[in-house]
Order: sequence, then structure tokens, then C-alpha cells
Amino acid sequence: MTTTPALAGPAEPTAPAATPRTLVGQVRDLARTAPRRIGYTFVDYLAGPGGRAMTLTWAEVDERAQAVAAALRARVLAGDRAAVLAPQGLDYVVAMLGAFYARVVAVPLFTPDLPGHGERLVRILADAGPACVLTTAAAAPPVTALLREQGHHAEVICVDRVPRTSWREEEAGATDVAYLQYTSGSTRAPAGVMITHGCLAANAAQIAQALEVEPDRATSLSWLPLFHDMGFVLTVAMPIACRATAVFTDPVHFLMRPARWLQLASGRTDVFTAGPNFAYEYCATRISDEERAGLDLSGVRAFVDGAEPVRPATLSKFFHAFAGCGLAAHALTSAYGLAEATVYVASGNIRRPPRIVALDRAALQRGDAVVRGDAVAGGEAVAGDDTGSVAITSCGVPSGQHVAIVDPRTAQVCPPGRVGEIWVNGPNVAPGYFRQSSDTFGATLASAPPGQPAGGWLRTGDTGVIYDGELLVTGRLKDLIIIDGRNHYPQDVEATTQNAHPVIRRDRVAAFAAPGGDGDRLVVIAERARQAPPDTDPAAVTRAVRAAVSARHGVGLHDFRLVGPGEVPRTSSGKIARSACRERYLEGGFER
Repeated sequence: MTTTPALAGPAEPTAPAATPRTLVGQVRDLARTAPRRIGYTFVDYLAGPGGRAMTLTWAEVDERAQAVAAALRARVLAGDRAAVLAPQGLDYVVAMLGAFYARVVAVPLFTPDLPGHGERLVRILADAGPACVLTTAAAAPPVTALLREQGHHAEVICVDRVPRTSWREEEAGATDVAYLQYTSGSTRAPAGVMITHGCLAANAAQIAQALEVEPDRATSLSWLPLFHDMGFVLTVAMPIACRATAVFTDPVHFLMRPARWLQLASGRTDVFTAGPNFAYEYCATRISDEERAGLDLSGVRAFVDGAEPVRPATLSKFFHAFAGCGLAAHALTSAYGLAEATVYVASGNIRRPPRIVALDRAALQRGDAVVRGDAVAGGEAVAGDDTGSVAITSCGVPSGQHVAIVDPRTAQVCPPGRVGEIWVNGPNVAPGYFRQSSDTFGATLASAPPGQPAGGWLRTGDTGVIYDGELLVTGRLKDLIIIDGRNHYPQDVEATTQNAHPVIRRDRVAAFAAPGGDGDRLVVIAERARQAPPDTDPAAVTRAVRAAVSARHGVGLHDFRLVGPGEVPRTSSGKIARSACRERYLEGGFER
């Protein structure tokens, strides 16, 4: 057993790439140099079980984006906002790029029929105040009805009905805002992150550099929604920046049959794709042996796991499930990012399996990172016992940007082995939130280490530490549960809970602190699995969870609620909304 302290301090980034042109300029270049090459392919599984592929060449992308730009500027001014309320598909891509061409600020959203997110859509529209809405002819009736109901007077443009017309090139500047990326609201109300054209181009180049994407050869594959940061950058921006081909489908098509994601990757070369942790768990448990039999994943360069905590057990489960399909262990790539940094900050080495580091649990509760061992995903178990250590997946090193671990109270870079707030500095960091002032942006280090900028830092609100030059993310400051002076990370407690009894639904658990007479108390809300036997004894489940939490975390569980499927609040990106869950609990919303 080792007790080597983690190495802390700033994480050195890879050398930044040269400042790229905006995406508009890059699309125009592709339309001139590779007009017949297919840029985007959307696979629609509603058209048949095998899916129907619809494509756009780069010349067609340019032509249609010009038409949308002309339609927009006939109605609004440069700098006005245009909300995109369109279904997943090629029209969505054209709508976003058309707004970029027109130097109109896009607001990527979704159609009103997305279940469970009507209130969020209304709130974002009220905050963004779009002068125009881009949609499709099929989606126009419910979109128009929503605008009328909410008293919005924005004009509606159907991007699949605009006449083809040329557009005088009017490329935006790097500091001009390209779009507002509304956060998922896991800890607060959604806020519009102002992503500039320079931020977007820089982040796409950073990802390409980190994943070693080869221009003119790669395929960007996705099912992620285009209104989310990862989905938009992966599907729309990366193919432009890498001169790659995008192949994508609808999130619902993936959820209905997860094998479709891997089938789209099968047999292709130089594929890079991404998804949140739950998607890898979902594939490993729901794809049948018959579906696996025909898969060839040897050409996948990177399966990026990000957007939520990367669970080591999930990586190993996914690898063992598909190793027989040609999946290379080093293709599993853990990553860290956030909307305020466009999307991407750091990722693992694509030439090596993800590193799993075991940190001493008791030390971590004191805010210290003491390493008990490390290994790689898919290999042997991480050193350390089940109760004495916490296994964390390394998120690798930053690409073209700086990362520092900082004491949020003093703004001093933390000493080696001390957990602190993750701060980020780079050309991909957004200038701020739309119509909101915040100390999230523009932070200054009290004492900048050599080679690090003093100002312009993004305070992520996430906590972490640097080990052997790599970033380990431990949690979120606002979610941290402090009981009797010890830190407890909710995702750690949630993992313990979901493994305590088989009827608990995976990744549908929320742990948080609730006020009590003698200080904060630990509360856990967990969903029952849909396949749980109807005669399950809730008392037995509660006893198992209490025993597991006490043994692993050394803290008593004040209250545990086992609720029905779908009752634990989540954000629009599928993350557990702990703050919303806590509020509902305190209001008496979870009855036994």
C-alpha cells in the first residue's frame, strides 16, 4: 500500500494550436475545396428499422446556410438573437450555421414537445428574448402556439422552406458572440453562457489536438442532442474544424435501442464519439449478445466519457462487454469540461487506457488527496480496499489551456496533495453570462506560478486535485456534504447506495445535506428499478443502504427514501439535479 501524496499545482497544457479561423470561414473553405464531400449524415430510425440516411455535402451546407442567413437578415439585425426550436436533424445544423453566417446570436433549444422540459424552455425564451425563431415546417405549429401563449412576438422562419439565395460573406469577428449555451441548471437556474466565435473555433481545435484527429479522414459520431454543448460541438463544430464527416442520430433513437450507436461506429475507421457515463452503462447492460455479434469497433479512435462523473466500474464493464468486438482499451477516454469553457477542458491519453486512482477516503474527507494505488480501466482492480479508498478516473491533461487547483477562499494555488477548486484559463473560456454578472469569470490568482497568467481565470465550481500531472475531479463545491467537519462527496455516497441493493436503479440516486437541529444531516433519495420485483421489502433495502453508507463513509444516514422510477429530478442533460431534489424533499415532496 502506498501513501504517496498527490502532486498538486497547475496542470501544464499541451501546446496551443494556432488561432483558427471562425467556423464560418472554415465552412466556406470546405465548400470551395471539397464541395462534393459529404459533411453531415443524419440517420432517421423512424423511417425504418435499419434507419434512413440523409446527407448534406459541404457545398449544400454552404448554400443552405447562406439562404438561412439571408432570411434572417431580412428580418433582424446582426447581433440580435435567434432561437432554434427544431427537431434533431440536418435542418438544425443548417439553422445554427445560418445564424453564424448572418452574425446573429443563435440560441440552441428544442421543440416544445420534449417531455419534462416545457418550463425550462419558457424560462430560457423569456431570458434570451429572441427576435426570431428558426424551426421546420413540421414543428412550426406547436412552436407558433407556444410563442403566442407566452406573448412572444418573434417571427418564425422555417429553415426547410427558405428560398435558395446567395449571401454576401460577412464573417464575424473572434470576439463576437456566436450563440448562448444555456446551462443545464444542476445547481441553479439556467444561465446563457456567451460563446464567441473565437471560443468555439479554439475549443474545436483543442479537442482535435487532444484526440489526435487526422484531417480529412475522421468520422464524428453522435446521438447527443444538438442543444447541449457536447452534442453541438461534437456533431456540428468538430467536423468543420477537422475536415471530418459527421454521422448522427436522435437521442430517442439511441435510448430506444442503444445498439444503434455502436452499429453506426461499426466498420468505420478513425471514429471519435462521446457520451455521458450512463450511456456506457446502458450499452453494457442493454445490448444483447446477438447485437454484439456483428459489431466491429476496431476503428474507434475515442469513446469519450464525460459530462458527468466517470465511474471506473462503468469503464471496465463497457470494455469487457465489447472487447470481443475489437474495442481497444485505449479507445476509452475520460474527459472533463463545462459549458463556461465552451465544452472541453481536459481528457485522457488516447494511446493509454484511462487511469484509475485510489484516494484514501479518510484523508479525502479532510480535503487531502493521498494516493493508495492506481491502475488502468479494464485491468486489475485499483489498489486499496473497498471501504478505505475512493476510486477516481483521471481526466488527463488540458489541451491548449491552463488548469490550476485553487483555494476558493484565498485564491492561492493549493499546495501538493490539497483538494481545491478547479480554475481554467484559455481561449475557449467564455466572456460571461448573458445579462448576468458573476464572479465565475475573470478571477485573479493571488500569486500566479511561473508560466501561468494571473488574471482571466474561470472558477468552475468543481473540486479536484492534480496527480502525476493529471486532473482528478472530486465533486462540486455547492454539492459538498459537510457533517461533523468531514467532507462527503455526493457522487461517492450515491455510488455506494446504488451498489447496496439490486432493486436500486443505477445513476438515479441523489445524496444531499438537509438541515437538522444539531447541524446538517445526510439524506439519500433513490429510484426503484423498473424491473424490481413487486414484493420487494422497502425495509430490507433501507437496512442495506444504511449499513453500506455507514461502513464505507463512517456517517449515519438520517433518511432514505426509495421512490418510483422517474421521481428523482434530473436536468435536461440527464444529470441528477441535487438542489431540486433537496428542495422537493424539504417541501415534503417525497412520501414513503
